[in-house]
Amino acid sequence: MKPDNSMLQLVATCHCGAVQISVPAMPEFVVECNCSICRRNGARWAFYRADMVQMVGHPEHSTQYLWGARSICTMHCKICGCATHWETINGGPADRVGVNSRLFDPELLEGIRIRHFDGADSWTYVD
Repeated sequence: MKPDNSMLQLVATCHCGAVQISVPAMPEFVVECNCSICRRNGARWAFYRADMVQMVGHPEHSTQYLWGARSICTMHCKICGCATHWETINGGPADRVGVNSRLFDPELLEGIRIRHFDGADSWTYVD
């Protein structure tokens, strides 16, 4: 029998704890992207509707990085430098946030499907 996840609260924290992100449910899958910024950050993204995400320490402890087409901004903790999440800007799906799932307790995400996205070339899932 699967556990009841209706009251589950996942909390992602940067290394120093200044930025904390809470979401109400496990993601169905996480995305590993090979674009130039994602591969350098080593992030695996869990996607949530913006109204499902609660943040502590953002924006006061966050800094943003914009690059390329400027459709998203990648957020980092100002103190420890961890990539915490991304937010859409300028016409992207404004109701979506990508949370760096590597900031969750690893045991919580054990067994979650990892989808591979080719953000470097084809802009498609390759799994």
